[in-house]
Amino acid sequence: MSEIFPPTTRKYTSRLHDNSTDKLWMLVFLLAAVLIFGLNLGNVALRDWDEGIVAQVGREIWRSKLNWLYPTIGGMPYLNKPPLVHWLIGLCFAVGGVSEWTARLIPAMLTATSVPLLYAIARELFPKRTIAIFSALVYLTLMPVVRHGRLAMLDGAVLCFLLVAIWCLLRSRRDLRYALAAGIGFGLICLTKGVMLGLLLGSIGFLFLVWDTPRLLTSGYLWGGLAIGTLPVAGWYFAQWWHYGQDFINTNLVSQSFRRISDTVGNHKGPPWYYLLEILESAWPWQLFWLQGLRLSWENRNFSGAKLVVVWSGVYLLAISVMNTKLPWYILPIYPAFALAVGSYLAEVWEQMDVREDTGKNEADETFDALSCLPHPAILALLAVVAVGGCLYFGGLIRIGGQIVSIDGDLQLMLMFVALTMTMTAMLLHRKDRQFLLVLIWGTYVTLLVFFASDNWVWELAENYPVKPIAEIVRQGTPIGQEVFTSHRLPRPSLNFYSDRQVIVADGQTLQQKWYTLPQPYFLLEKPVLKHLRLKNAEVVKTVDDWVLVTRK
Repeated sequence: MSEIFPPTTRKYTSRLHDNSTDKLWMLVFLLAAVLIFGLNLGNVALRDWDEGIVAQVGREIWRSKLNWLYPTIGGMPYLNKPPLVHWLIGLCFAVGGVSEWTARLIPAMLTATSVPLLYAIARELFPKRTIAIFSALVYLTLMPVVRHGRLAMLDGAVLCFLLVAIWCLLRSRRDLRYALAAGIGFGLICLTKGVMLGLLLGSIGFLFLVWDTPRLLTSGYLWGGLAIGTLPVAGWYFAQWWHYGQDFINTNLVSQSFRRISDTVGNHKGPPWYYLLEILESAWPWQLFWLQGLRLSWENRNFSGAKLVVVWSGVYLLAISVMNTKLPWYILPIYPAFALAVGSYLAEVWEQMDVREDTGKNEADETFDALSCLPHPAILALLAVVAVGGCLYFGGLIRIGGQIVSIDGDLQLMLMFVALTMTMTAMLLHRKDRQFLLVLIWGTYVTLLVFFASDNWVWELAENYPVKPIAEIVRQGTPIGQEVFTSHRLPRPSLNFYSDRQVIVADGQTLQQKWYTLPQPYFLLEKPVLKHLRLKNAEVVKTVDDWVLVTRK
């Protein structure tokens, strides 16, 4: 047999088998990601702020072929961010029409692609396939990644391009030609959210190479790839500066980049530990295993996978924590490293529990006893109790102030899955049965499917009036291109998008002035405000709910 299949042939056959298995796993993760990222994208209105702005810029790019290089919003120059994702959304509008589904499709599918990419990265870093599987499963079921990745925002695309760059960088250790694509991935990040984020994320890859593979820093392929990726970025920035001059520098580089480091923009502030709290609040249930994963990575920091986790988590978390402007989605680029850390720990738990089941004692590597670091089953049991209480609350079985709480069937069903998942997981964990991991992963995935199938996944919409009915009366009751003034306290980019008009916030004094100075003013007012202003010769054009659209006779 050894003559028919010599050692080199057996190794080659084994490698082909491994490659086929990895491709199958990546296909499974891609299909699972497309399902959860694509489910119910178009049945919920766009939210303020980012979605309304991104969709409006994409629509204006689609309408005017001249706007692809110099995008506009409401006819005014849009200087905040580079327009790569806006270009793609505009192309999607041209093919499938303007809707919530087409606005969110490109960001959602790019984020979905990042799931198999994370699996591929873990296969490059770790010798055990179980680490890659658990890492991808954790990443797939992270609520912040899935929710923000589904929105018409730029952050999901950044995750995809970042993982492309990291994977190519890791592959270049065996084939230098992949370094060219790593540089292109860096350029795509810069064309999505600007050079400041590109430099920050690029520094993670650079510091990892300094620690792990310094020989690559002298590779012409790496620097050639960076040059190829940077060339279109430099060309776009130069074109904006040439066209807009100092206004572009002040808006894009100062207000949207440097100012967010030193100042608080838009009252979005928080303490230095803001993002740690964000992880603890949002990354359920995987933050229960995060610190153990970081500890395991630190203890194995002589290996490439642990080095990348340590550098990625430390550099990025430190950088965004010292920024004065705090926004929840700034934390998203840390979640791939988060998933790698948690996945490596869960794989260790899986193997050590398997050894204990086979031998009756723990004969795993004693340098890290993963089982002693597991969360107590009581924590999961408490989560189950909380979910049951929430299920009763949203089921209308609890009276508050003598009135029965209105029923919300979607949330009730989701909380039922949470309670069931946490109960079964707590029981299996108490018995030291490693199947608790499979139950926890599957239950979390199904829970997220139920949640995103409902209309509650963009919960910010409940904080303000329903935008689409109000936008409809503005669109039907005003001429094309007409400016509309409103008494609402805050501007709403989603209202501008749906109405296809610029709705401008103004106080009472400004509204009185505009009423008498403009040749044909249009006001969007709440009914009590209309009575308070006592506008002369006011004519009601359209009305819906507590809102009226008025103009002067």
